[in-house]
Order: sequence, then C-alpha cells, then structure tokens
Amino acid sequence: MPQQHRIILLFLILLNLCSSGIIAKEKIPSKKEITVLAKAACKYMKEDKFEKSLVTSRIALRYAIAIKDDNLIATIYNTIGANFDEMSEFDKAFFYYNKGLVYANKTNNYQLRNWLYNNLGNIYCFDKKQYEKGIFCYKKSLEYSTKIKDISQIVFTNLNIAWAYFDIGRFDEGYAYLQFINKHHKKYGDESTIVALNMLNGMYYGHKMDTGKANLFFENAIRIGRKGQEKSDLSFSHLEYSKFLLKNGQYQKAYENLANYNAITAELNNEEKLKKANVAGINLELDQYKREIDTIENKYQTNQQILIERQYKNKQISVIIIASLLLVIILFYFFFQNTRLKQNNKLKDIQSKIQENIINASINGQETERKKIASFLHDNISALLSSAGLHLTVFTSQNQSPPQEIVKTKSLLKEAHDKVRDLSHELMPTLLARFGLFYALEDLCEKNSNSAIDFKYSSALTIKTRYNEDFEMKIYFIITELLNNITKHSQASKGTVIVQETNKSLQIEIIDNGKGFDTDKFELLEGFGLNQIQARINNLQGTFTINSKLDSGTLVSILVPVVH
Repeated sequence: MPQQHRIILLFLILLNLCSSGIIAKEKIPSKKEITVLAKAACKYMKEDKFEKSLVTSRIALRYAIAIKDDNLIATIYNTIGANFDEMSEFDKAFFYYNKGLVYANKTNNYQLRNWLYNNLGNIYCFDKKQYEKGIFCYKKSLEYSTKIKDISQIVFTNLNIAWAYFDIGRFDEGYAYLQFINKHHKKYGDESTIVALNMLNGMYYGHKMDTGKANLFFENAIRIGRKGQEKSDLSFSHLEYSKFLLKNGQYQKAYENLANYNAITAELNNEEKLKKANVAGINLELDQYKREIDTIENKYQTNQQILIERQYKNKQISVIIIASLLLVIILFYFFFQNTRLKQNNKLKDIQSKIQENIINASINGQETERKKIASFLHDNISALLSSAGLHLTVFTSQNQSPPQEIVKTKSLLKEAHDKVRDLSHELMPTLLARFGLFYALEDLCEKNSNSAIDFKYSSALTIKTRYNEDFEMKIYFIITELLNNITKHSQASKGTVIVQETNKSLQIEIIDNGKGFDTDKFELLEGFGLNQIQARINNLQGTFTINSKLDSGTLVSILVPVVH
C-alpha cells in the first residue's frame, strides 16, 4: 500500500477509535484549518485525484458539521458532488448538490448558490433530460450571479439557458439569452465557450433558414473546436450541423459530419469507460480501507473481551467470522467477474450492431438516391432531350439546307441524350428493373468480361424468375461489388457466378482462379469493401463466407432468404 494511503488509513482509524470512545476525545480543528482541508479537497478534484479528494472531503465535512458552519458544509457537499460529477456518477452528484443547496440557502453566500444551481441545471438537462427543471435551476443561478455582479458567470449561465432552450426547439425563448452572449462574450467570455457560442448561432440561423450565416457559424465552431480540448462541444457541433445539412438536402456533407460526431463520441465514451474503471478501483480501495479498519477494531475488541470470555469461545467466533468473510469475498469476486464479462460482451454486441446499422443506413440511402436520380434522368432529362431532338428533326426535314449550327445542335442533343441514358442505366440497370435479377446478372457477367478476364454465369433457375424489387437490387449490387473486386485485385483470368434456389433461400457462389489471399488476415481487407458487403448480407439475414488460399483462387458463398 502506498505511504500516503497508510497515513490516510491511520488517520481514519484514529477518528473511528475516538468516535467509539476507546481513546480520548479528539481536538476539533479551527475553522481556518477546516477551510484549508476543504480547499485541499477541491484542489485534488481539479487534479483528477478523486480518491484523495473524497477522503479529504469526508474528514473536512465531519469537522464542519461539528462546528455547525453551514457555509463550509455547503461548500464541501458541492466539492463531493463535483467529484462524482467528474466521475460520471450523476445520481450521487445530484444527491450531494441538493444537500449542499439545503445548507447554502441558510447562508448569504450567493456565489455558492450560483454554483450549486448551475451544477443541478447541468444534471437536469444533460443527464435526466428534464429541461423545465434544468432551465429553472439555470435561471436561479443567473439570479444569484446577477446579485454578486459576476459578469463572466452571467455570460456563462446565459449560454447554458440558450443551449437548453435550443435543445428542445424553443428558439424564440432562447434568442434573448443568445443576444446577450453575442454582445458580452468578446469582453467577458472565455475560450472554453466560444465553440458552444458559434454552434448556438448556427442552430438559430439554421432554424431561421438563413443558410449562409448558419454554415458560417457551424464551420467556425468546428474549426475552433478542433484546435481546443473540449471534445464534447465539438461533437455536438458536428451533430447539430449534420441535422441542419440533412434538412437542407446536403446529404453527403451531413453524413460526413455525422461520422465525425460518431467518432468523437466514441472517443468520449472510451474516456468515460476508463474514468468509470478508475472509479470502480477507487470504490474497491475504499472498501479495502474500511475492511482493514474493521479488522483492527475487531482485534482490539477481542483483546478486551479476553478478560470476560473464555479463549476457546473467542477462537470459534473468529474462525466463523473469517471463514464467512472469505466465502463472501470469493462469491463476490466471481459474481463481479461474471457480471463484468457479460457487460463487456453485451457492449461489444451493441457496438457491432450500431456500426452495422450505420453502414446499412448509408447503403440504403445510396441505393434510394440511385433510384431517384436514375428515374429523374430517364423520365425528365432524357424525355426533354428527346423532345428537343424531335423538334430539330422536324425543322431540318422542312428545310432543305438547314444552318450548320442546327445540324451540330441536333448532333450534340443526341450525344447528350445517349450519355444521360447510359448514366441512368449505370445507376439503375434497365434489365434489372424490367426483366429481373437473372437477366441483369447474365448481362453483368458479359459486360465485365474482357480480354484479361472472362466471367461466366450459370443457373438452373428460369431467367424469368422474379423476386421483390428491393431484394433484387441489393443482391445485384452485392454481386457487382464482388466482381469489381475480382477485376481489380485478383489477377484472375476466369470468374464464375453460380445462382441456385434451395429451401426458399438464394445460394450464390462466385469463383475465380486468381492469386487468392490469406483468410486469417481477413480484418485487414477493408479496402475490398468486404465489411460493407457483410453488413448488407446481415441486413438480409443471410450468411457470407470466403474460402481462399494464396495462389489457389477464391470462393465466395452467399446464402440469403428469398423475398418474393
């Protein structure tokens, strides 16, 4: 055990012995000495030494209660609450902030009331999602910071109120507070809130559909946030910006900002897990202190009881207690390990599912946009170009010698019409839409064949077999991606696509005679898009396996339930 822990343990033992009347009553420190202890606890908390801060706070609180100093009691409760707040133990933090507020209300310390109400407002808004209560606390905080004329704290509290209102879509109610921050932040604000201020302005102008200003403020928030240390504000900026971009139809940029938000949030969650792991370690260590204190007290009491009890009886009691304690510790250890293992497995499953859902959402969005764009090109642009070409054809037929410009224009319109048609077919193949999956796959193999590689299509199913349109589209693009991988990476000369239907499931095998790869390094092949293909097949509730060896080709097997 570290030396400082032994000193704390000895001090706590002395306190317990004093309180039980075993040794002489201790001398209560002066108010000045207790204040020094309270400040030390606050300093330890700011240095992330939560264990030392909590132990020191507990000692200071005991003395503060002994001298009945409401101001000191409230201050120490605020420090204890802040420790738990930093450790993300929000229920405990909420409890101690409320206890501190009870004592603070008995004093004239408006600054302390301001801190406590602001801390409670944060928990109500960001943890409990009880915005009305949170806004009430923030306004009480604003009332007390106004009484002490702390303009920096006033600016900070106005920012919290504006954020709370904007978070629940009540922009008109929050705008007055945003105006106050914009007016005074430059002089009285600080760098830690500049990202949040830009984000709030972006949210407001986005709500007012002022796209130019909204983009400017959101991009400022992200640019400044990347240079700073406050990751949470940066993550919220990416999230709110993605919502604004999505509402304005900028899907690619919205997706990029959402991806940034997810990445930063994952980092924050990892930091949170580490912090919680440290908290668990602190709690276990404090329990160890308590057990050691109890053991010392039990030994002391046993020595006193030797005078009045027989030695044999005492030994029996000691053996039973020790055996029971060991049994409890062993059972608790196994229970704790089992619980932690289950939680870790559950967390991994959830993370994997979330990642898969994100990939599928992105893919579904892309496929939907493919259909929309292809339909628009075919039904609108292509039709307009055809109509324009038809008018020019009529004009040229009525004029024996039409101007050269008309002839060239007619030629350009035909070329544009052909390119639009080809692009439409590339986005959503006509054969797939009109004749079904098997016509499209046969055509796909033919199109991908060239002098370097020959693709063959084989199936015992009738080529006129049709399935659900969405199902066919997903299968088509999965096979397209796999054929592209073969063409780009395999160095194969032959490839085969085999399709069968077995037990209401579609069985697809894609074989090539290329260079193959080591399947033990499957996780390193993200460049092949296999993760996205796996996510697509999982979304179809199918299975996806790869069998490959170096210089021996590759076999990809897919089995998915048929959707008619």
